[in-house]
Amino acid sequence: MKERQQSNSAAVRRPELSSLRAFVTIAAHRSFRKAADELGTSASTLSHAIRALEERIGVRLLQRTTRSVSVTESGARLATRVTAVLHDLDAALEELDQFRRAPSGTLRINANVAGARILVESVVAPFMAQYPDVQIDVVTDDKLVDIVAAGFDAGVRLREAVPEDMVAVPFGGDARFVIVASPRYVKAHGAPRRPDDLANHACIRHRFASGKIYRWELTRRGRTRAVDVSGSLTLDDVSLMALAAARGLGLAYVPERVARELIATGKLVTVLDDWCPAFPGLCLYYRGHRHLPGPLRAFVDLLKASSARAVIG
Repeated sequence: MKERQQSNSAAVRRPELSSLRAFVTIAAHRSFRKAADELGTSASTLSHAIRALEERIGVRLLQRTTRSVSVTESGARLATRVTAVLHDLDAALEELDQFRRAPSGTLRINANVAGARILVESVVAPFMAQYPDVQIDVVTDDKLVDIVAAGFDAGVRLREAVPEDMVAVPFGGDARFVIVASPRYVKAHGAPRRPDDLANHACIRHRFASGKIYRWELTRRGRTRAVDVSGSLTLDDVSLMALAAARGLGLAYVPERVARELIATGKLVTVLDDWCPAFPGLCLYYRGHRHLPGPLRAFVDLLKASSARAVIG
């Protein structure tokens, strides 16, 4: 019986949510007047609310004079805890509100050309049909952009290049780079049998947007070789590199999906296949926090559903 009475007494002393919100607002501003302006009430109303709150919990939270307001040690501790709780509560309620209303606004995504192409082919069309009030702004860039500093909601990178503090959503399956050449080139110059043989071949080099020339990274049985190839032709687009290889201008190291059609039609063949394994592919990534804007959450959900259907299919 005594334990039940103590429990009931504790329940009676539990403050109302509105009183706690008033307290943390006053603590943040160190002013009843400024807090009243934010909450849309009067300073006298807040003063009565805080007095009732302190009486209810039996602890002094604020020190008040005619000129200033300060927070007691116990008040500071309570303000820290309650502020976090109220923030999570507001985020949860806003999240529920997004289920009630259709997402709207602008979704900005930074991606390389390959990632943007896959998104457009698989997700963008059904997303725009389902969420007509959302505008999608995709900026293609091969540079590693800081999406937060640049004002993007999300970005696209290979999984290995996604920053650790970001949330990554894989899509498009595993990736693979292949070394390709035209059958005519292979007939005339032979096929390399190991990475060192590339020094004796004309290689089509890839220049990044930064100006850096890519070193071919080849892997077999956990061993990786970075080969600084030489050649008379340098390009900054992998599709052009595949086309140049199909014209017999040399060997090109390109994403398999870029060369797939040319390989299927016999215009290209692959070499050094055992040095070109698959690896984790592209990811949509965004800053990790508990609450996502409505357009981004809807896009992520649709991307996950699209990837799941691709795996099942």
